[in-house]
Amino acid sequence: MSKPWTTSRGPIVANEADIRKAQAINDLLVQPVAVLPNAVGEPIRPFALGLWHELRPLLKPDVGITTLRRATGAYLHSKRYYFATAQPDSLRYGIDGKPREAVSEGDRITAQEKYLGLKRQNVARADADVHAPMASPAPTKADLIRAALLDRRKTSPLKS
Repeated sequence: MSKPWTTSRGPIVANEADIRKAQAINDLLVQPVAVLPNAVGEPIRPFALGLWHELRPLLKPDVGITTLRRATGAYLHSKRYYFATAQPDSLRYGIDGKPREAVSEGDRITAQEKYLGLKRQNVARADADVHAPMASPAPTKADLIRAALLDRRKTSPLKS
């Protein structure tokens, strides 16, 4: 088990990807919820425990529960959400966007570990991309024709 972080990085603000994920959730609901960020630079707020039970009744009638689960999962399992939850002063927020309770130390440590794991994955993926051999581009049809014609000239009996 890791030691919990003791230095806060301040509010973790949403980027464009976070806004798209939050908007995807709001698009499935009959009304937007205040806990989600609406613009780049707004803080990411950890959900209060049990918030799912408050979101479900707001689901549009033509939308399945699985769709809402996937949309909230994409938001909740993001690196920035984990980073926001792992902060020493992080609070959990209700559907109305108001703080309800502090994030427990166990939840903060879990979020910290998940954040660091995702960060390591991104570094490993970037490192693999940098060290991967560059694939030569596939020859075009014109290149293949040119090569065939050149090869034919070299083996032609008319050559003197």
